[in-house]
Amino acid sequence: MNLLLTSGGITNRSIRDALVNLLGKPIAESSALCIPTAQWGHPMCGPVSARRFMTDQTPSALGGLGWKSVGLLELTALPSIGRDRWVPWVREADVLLVDGGDATYLSHWMRESGLAELLPSLPDMVWVGLSAGSMVMTPRIGPYFVEWPSAPDDRTLGVVDFSIFPHLNHELLPGNTLAAAERWAADMTVPCYAIDDQTAIKVVGDSVEVVSEGDWKRLTP
Repeated sequence: MNLLLTSGGITNRSIRDALVNLLGKPIAESSALCIPTAQWGHPMCGPVSARRFMTDQTPSALGGLGWKSVGLLELTALPSIGRDRWVPWVREADVLLVDGGDATYLSHWMRESGLAELLPSLPDMVWVGLSAGSMVMTPRIGPYFVEWPSAPDDRTLGVVDFSIFPHLNHELLPGNTLAAAERWAADMTVPCYAIDDQTAIKVVGDSVEVVSEGDWKRLTP
């Protein structure tokens, strides 16, 4: 699986070009599945934001990029319908578009649904994360970002060996300063990236590349 871990979505040409490179074909020829599950674990999200992620014709919403087809994959429903139904849906898609919210909630349902177990068998799949949809691939997110009351701790899937502080210097998140990111990183155990919404991290195998038209910084614990 190849990863495009974004803070704010496909917000500029450089990130869009990185996505097309990972797909190996135009967006208009690619099939996508949207995963809104992380939203249900965060108090700032709800039905309206989930609908916007799926339907808004804006790049940052991911669903509005002009895909050949766009479907919905709600992870909380998968355990009740059986793998024989949903696994083919995933295997037939070119890309999974994974929305933000709470990364610990998303991590929980990726394991409960069986999607986390399936991912290693999808070498050609592209995972595009937005905020928590990116952070879920890291080993930990830090207590600062845990909003789900039932989260046992801040651990996530650990697919990559670094952690992400998203929305750096975002106008609606005044606490997300570089100084705050440095304090956050001091309590982590792996290298970290503080990235703004014009930045993404492209991961192909062992190769990690920062794609940015904005601000970012690599931080060490």
